[in-house]
Amino acid sequence: MTERVLSVRELNRALLARQGLLERARVPIPRMLEQMGGLQAQYAPSMYIGLWSRLDGFERDALTRALEARAVIQGTLMRSTIHLVSAADYWPLAVAVRAARRESWVRATRGELSPAEMDAAAQRVREALAGGATLRRKAIDELIGKTASRGVGLWVDLVRVPPSGTWERRRADLYGLAADWIEPVDVDPQDAIEHLVRRYLGGFGPATAKDVVSFTGLPANDLALERLELRRFRSEDGEELLDLPRAPLPDPDTPAPVRFLGTWDASLLVHARRTGVLPEAHRPRIFHTKAPQSFPTFLVDGAVAGTWRYEKGAIDLTPFERLDTGTRRELAAEAERLAAFHA
Repeated sequence: MTERVLSVRELNRALLARQGLLERARVPIPRMLEQMGGLQAQYAPSMYIGLWSRLDGFERDALTRALEARAVIQGTLMRSTIHLVSAADYWPLAVAVRAARRESWVRATRGELSPAEMDAAAQRVREALAGGATLRRKAIDELIGKTASRGVGLWVDLVRVPPSGTWERRRADLYGLAADWIEPVDVDPQDAIEHLVRRYLGGFGPATAKDVVSFTGLPANDLALERLELRRFRSEDGEELLDLPRAPLPDPDTPAPVRFLGTWDASLLVHARRTGVLPEAHRPRIFHTKAPQSFPTFLVDGAVAGTWRYEKGAIDLTPFERLDTGTRRELAAEAERLAAFHA
């Protein structure tokens, strides 16, 4: 049977629906994070903006309380990047990426420290953090040296401990042992990888196998996609697209409201390129070497149409192209709500 071909607009609406950007949801924060496949959290306020754009009635304190209650966790996970995930997802995702992250670090450092030396450094960190203690990054540097400190989180699972990494205290440099912070779960590595792939496709599919590799940071051979029950489509350029059974595929004519995104929103990264959320003509304006942190953006009809910033109690908009009157009115109303959220 010939596989269904999905247009760019169909893929765009699928991603927006799964990322909670077509309609704000009334679900708990952990559930939204699981639906999205996690939320990038290099800059703490971006977590809050990301959830505000996706959850109906979201208030800043709700995320801070969820972090303090350990219902959601900040940890270095996919692609060695800080992610905000549900407590239930933390251990499967940590186990899924552990071996690949270690191998990548050893290659990048060209054997500067051996695995045995890293094991020893990790043990010193475990001892220092035992019993629920916390350490700041500077203290870990002093304990084991800066070189080992940069990679020790690959040998011992660490989480960012609030109030570090919150709206109120944005620098995420206070660490604790994941095993003390949340109950450890025994997860088979292959089962963990399958869990990660399902989370990715649930949040960003339909997608190619290469997209899965790009998001997870895992080698293609580790994914074992043939073990999963998947449905298959084709993109307009003929590539095979993988997806979960019964995952949403909205009508391509579904209206997409204006939405504001924070820096590093994963909907804009390379693994989601085929969805058209970030038009290629605008990509150099959002990601370039002089601004590696990217920029906060706003979406019009499901695509980046400009950048924004909060300044002097208001949201300042920089559209990339001329906007019609109706769109400007919708943006102004959403910007006013976002300014109130900041205040």
